Amino acid sequence: MTAILVVDDELSMRQFLKILLEKEGYEIALAEDGPSALKLAEERTFDLAISDIRMPGMNGLELLAELKNVCPELPVIMITAFASPEDAVTAMKNGAFDYITKPFNVEEIKGVIRSATARKNAGSPPPVEEEFPEIIGQSPEMLKIFDLIKRIAPTPANVLIYGESGTGKELVAKAIHNHSRVADRPFVPITCSAIPESLLESELFGHVKGSFTGAIADKAGLFQQADGGTAFLDEIGELTPIIQTKLLRVLQEREFMPVGSTRTRQVNVRIIAATNRILEEEIMAGRFREDLYYRLAVVPIRVPPLRERKGDVPRLVEHFLKKYSRLLGKEVQTISSYGMEVLMQYDFPGNVRELENIIERGVALEASNIILPESLILSLHRQGRTPEPEPEPDHAPLFVAADDEEELFERGMEEILVELEKKMIRHALERADNSKMRAADLLGISFRSLRYKIKKYGID
Repeated sequence: MTAILVVDDELSMRQFLKILLEKEGYEIALAEDGPSALKLAEERTFDLAISDIRMPGMNGLELLAELKNVCPELPVIMITAFASPEDAVTAMKNGAFDYITKPFNVEEIKGVIRSATARKNAGSPPPVEEEFPEIIGQSPEMLKIFDLIKRIAPTPANVLIYGESGTGKELVAKAIHNHSRVADRPFVPITCSAIPESLLESELFGHVKGSFTGAIADKAGLFQQADGGTAFLDEIGELTPIIQTKLLRVLQEREFMPVGSTRTRQVNVRIIAATNRILEEEIMAGRFREDLYYRLAVVPIRVPPLRERKGDVPRLVEHFLKKYSRLLGKEVQTISSYGMEVLMQYDFPGNVRELENIIERGVALEASNIILPESLILSLHRQGRTPEPEPEPDHAPLFVAADDEEELFERGMEEILVELEKKMIRHALERADNSKMRAADLLGISFRSLRYKIKKYGID
């Protein structure tokens, strides 16, 4: 059982973490201060330590340094209700695994703990990640997909993967191929919408020399290249009716005819298709063949959008941080808790692909070794919300400073401005569905400034 040391001077926080983590199957030891924690660390072995920063006597940063002397390989997660970039940078430089602010997101801290304990255990990843290195995720939604992949991969059944753009449908297709009995055979992908309609038939089925202008030699198509392996047809909903008919013949008869040829060729290939369209609606509209749909969708798999599996966001962020720190020659090790909070509140209309782009930009822009919210650029205009109508010119003003001039001067400029600022912040938070990042953009101030003002004015 994984043993975790929790250090916090607040009894309620110690009890909360103990209940939360014991439900996850961890063994928990509690310490109310630094010296008590050090004594426990000297007496027994822990797989992880979670420590508050602001504590009387020995603070969390001092405890971190002492724990690293006693147990150099022990991952330590720092938590605090008084976050500051300086503390975050200091903690990370001194060897902290991560830095999280209170109140923290439960799924976020679970994800960080899983990552930390996996790294501690001789770098051994959890079994799911070992089986499916192509896909990052351990949320319940993804675990169901992994289980389905393991059950269908050894069979020759055709698969239809559907989901929004950017969810990782091709990764799921590759995982099915890699766990199949033909994993050593070719996996040949093709994006149907990326090829001009006039060339798509040739790309899929090949052509013979002289079959059309420019056909100077015989060419093997997708199915011939994938013979004995797997053909992945992405954006299958884009196929024309003629191509759909020819594809149906491949599925039914296991044969095809190259463009310009007079003889058919046999093929043994598994077809995995993917689409971001609702093919049932395409069938009703007469744009997709119903018989082809049932041949393709022997096993349908829905890949959920990232907003439905937010628990995977911390793990994905860690993966992309490592990837782009290496590619861009940076040493960005983690993301601040503020930054993670911003991401956990975001809907990701572009899904995992958008998250990857956000982290790549963040690593490129960040000058320190920790990504702060200022380095996160989100596509706010893609939230899909209908803009609220502008008030008519004769409507009452949104914010009233005082009922009359007498009250205005009686209360004074400072009090009036404070009151207006509070009203603007509350209104911006309401417009932004309580997303602090979007509210800061509406107000034209930095995320950090908004956090400060919310705390200063006690705005709930």
